[in-house]
Amino acid sequence: MRLRSLKTKLLIGVCLLVISSGALISLLVTDRYSRSLHDALSSQVEHLADALALQVTDMVLTNDLVGLQNTLDHQVRGNASLSYLLIVKNGEVLAHTFQGGVPIDLLAANAPLASGMLHLQEITSTKGEHYLDAAVPIFEGKAGILRLGYSEKHYRRQVTALRMHMALFTLGVLLLSLAAGLLFIRRITDPLTKLVRAAEKVEEGKMDVRVKVEGQDEVAALAGAFNHMLSSLQSYTQRLEEQTMEIERSHHQTRTFCGIVQEIGSLRTLKEIGAYLIDKFRPILECGRIAFIMISDTRDALFIITDKETINLKEPGPVQNFSAMLDELNEKEEPDSTNDLGLMAPFVCEVLRFKTVQTTIPLIHEKRTFGALVIAGSPESPCGETESHLVRSMLSQAAGVIRRAMLHEEEIRELQSQVASPTEFCGIISKNHKMQTIFQLIENIAPTDTSVLIQSDSGTGKELVARAIHNLSPRKDKPLIVIDCSAYPATLLESELFGHEKGAFTGAIRQKAGRFELADGGTVFLDEIGEIPFPAQIKLLRVLQTHQFERLGGEKTLTVNVRVIAATNRNLLDEVKKGGFREDLYYRLNVIPIHLPPLRQRRNDIPLLALHFLGRFAGGGGEKVEGFSPEAMRLLLDYSWPGNVRELENSIEHAAVLAKGRRIDPAHLPAALNKAYTSSVPPKPPTLYEQEASLLREAMEDCGWNKKEAARRLGISRSTLYEKLRKYGVTHLTAH
Repeated sequence: MRLRSLKTKLLIGVCLLVISSGALISLLVTDRYSRSLHDALSSQVEHLADALALQVTDMVLTNDLVGLQNTLDHQVRGNASLSYLLIVKNGEVLAHTFQGGVPIDLLAANAPLASGMLHLQEITSTKGEHYLDAAVPIFEGKAGILRLGYSEKHYRRQVTALRMHMALFTLGVLLLSLAAGLLFIRRITDPLTKLVRAAEKVEEGKMDVRVKVEGQDEVAALAGAFNHMLSSLQSYTQRLEEQTMEIERSHHQTRTFCGIVQEIGSLRTLKEIGAYLIDKFRPILECGRIAFIMISDTRDALFIITDKETINLKEPGPVQNFSAMLDELNEKEEPDSTNDLGLMAPFVCEVLRFKTVQTTIPLIHEKRTFGALVIAGSPESPCGETESHLVRSMLSQAAGVIRRAMLHEEEIRELQSQVASPTEFCGIISKNHKMQTIFQLIENIAPTDTSVLIQSDSGTGKELVARAIHNLSPRKDKPLIVIDCSAYPATLLESELFGHEKGAFTGAIRQKAGRFELADGGTVFLDEIGEIPFPAQIKLLRVLQTHQFERLGGEKTLTVNVRVIAATNRNLLDEVKKGGFREDLYYRLNVIPIHLPPLRQRRNDIPLLALHFLGRFAGGGGEKVEGFSPEAMRLLLDYSWPGNVRELENSIEHAAVLAKGRRIDPAHLPAALNKAYTSSVPPKPPTLYEQEASLLREAMEDCGWNKKEAARRLGISRSTLYEKLRKYGVTHLTAH
């Protein structure tokens, strides 16, 4: 019997059917049987574990370890399938039945569920033995955990025996099926053999062969059809030869279509998809130029893709014209590529700079047109209707991918347009909207010589703001003189600001130029201006008004060209009201006020500043610290930062020094942060009893102890009010 004959194939088919059916039945039966056995075993183990947990509860609670060990040994000896028992409490094994000690890996192999329920786990020993391990909490876990190991040897032996029986049964059925199938197949295939021989003669070129038709069954019908086919074959041969070239071309186009649809699914950007489609459509259409033109969902931009470039056009005129065309087209039930989109030919020629437009094919997704494929044909290579129809079919399948890519492109452009201002501005790190407003103010006032007063808490970066104003001003090439007014006693501050002559006071052994004189042409930054004494305030006011002053002990009037920027952590207006600061000087300094928000009011800057400082301090030695753990970052965000940016900088330096790994953990941060976090835990809320009693007292007091009015406000009856007053002991006396 030949292997390639129909008889052999049918016989093999019968064998495969019987084998597969038998295997499937065996698999289902054994699987069902195995599951039932496993469920029974699991149920038995659960019952045994629960019962044993109840039995040993008192022993564990009373710490009767001898009785506990005897109980476990008795259970193992009384049940051959019970392989081991052990009880763990607080990580310590109280009792077990292992001869050589408890395996370390077994302790972590199973645990009760998080809900406190028993948990079963299949475990395989290093010797290949299988156990069903049960972990059950004793006395809700307060007395420890009971671990019970039940051997699966008997269960697996039963499953293996069933599989052997099913295999023998399948083999017997197979032998019977082969015998019956061989007789049946032989009777069916004899007429087919005659048909095969006739077909072989036709293959040799003998077209006059006919098969004798006997009977009315399917084989006879097949023989009649074969004879009819031979009669028609000669007439079809010539027509097939004529259509061969057309079929090959259509086949090539179809394969291209399938490849395109599959390939664009792997492309991500609109530019890649458009360029790929244009490259694939050009051989099919055999035309001059091709371009995609699409409108965004927000109707504010056109996406144009040609074989040379990708354009994002946002001019209102072309966008509005194309949007109006698509709106008119979407109102129609079935847009026609030639009649409807042909109206946009002048518009397309103007935008894409095409000489002529032969065909426009709409891009339709979810019954809405969002763009078109524009084809610029030429007299030498006009685009045919068949090719256009094929491309239209391709685009109908690819429209969803194209639109998704367009939406993705639109989102990217929107995100790029909405990207916040740079995080660093003249050395100041911030993305907070208040700080961005201050940055804009700095840019606006920097070119002027107007006085600026910076008010904020200590450590917020007032000097950085002053430096930013100076560096952006025309005075940037001149010196910026920083004067900390709180660092000098009142007797020396005037000398530091305005200088002194030789002999002006004890110790003045030579002439000294003051800070204002040194800053000529540049900027003077007076930090902590609120600390300056009254006499110095008078001279400072004169400098601001006339730019003139005399050195201490001198008579010569000096003229300087300086810009004054002052800063303070005090409320100078309150100081003016108290008489501690001159009002005229305050208004002369406060021409342009800048209020820096404290760090607690711009928490979104904390991660930026923390990473900035970490980059400065990390890597001093050992492994470089690259970031913060989530817990450490949460501490940074939750802390109030009374010392503002300066305190944050010091804290990061502290953590960078202590950190040994690649990230900073809460333990590396200063103790003040951890202490503040633990102290910020909210107090225990009042009970329902306390809340209701308090509400009752408040209502009675608000109503002047008018019970009728109090009952109306509380929405209860007077009898209910009387009952609650008695329940909570609320009386006029206790209320007062």
